Amino acid sequence: MTTPVTGNEKNPDFGTRALPAEPDLIAPDGSQVRVLLSLSTGSAAHFQLAPGEVSRAGRHRTVQEIWYVLAGQGEMWRHDGSREEVVTLKPGICLTIPVGTSFQFRATGEAPLSAFAVTMPPWPTGSDDEWLEAASHWPA
Repeated sequence: MTTPVTGNEKNPDFGTRALPAEPDLIAPDGSQVRVLLSLSTGSAAHFQLAPGEVSRAGRHRTVQEIWYVLAGQGEMWRHDGSREEVVTLKPGICLTIPVGTSFQFRATGEAPLSAFAVTMPPWPTGSDDEWLEAASHWPA
């Protein structure tokens, strides 16, 4: 992962980073990830899925997320055992993915689906078991 540029070396919590032109990594679900910044209680990232692509379905073991859609069109499926829904994604939509919720998303428009997300607590770097594959809602 890329190390964020700090704005004040005496206070490392003053982080600053521009959105990278290229992805830092590919998420376990298959989306492109541009890592932004982290604090002790949360981390931020930009996710992107190309037009027509479908993510792999999964769930988080210990983290929860808040997503805000920036561009593109798509759908997000969420299922927690007692509730299930598909939400239309378009710019301005904000949604949550609570811990243990199965989810999958897809880009249905002609442009990439782009979202800003906050993960709480921060994504556990180097973890091989944070993201657990789930039964797909759509074929990936």
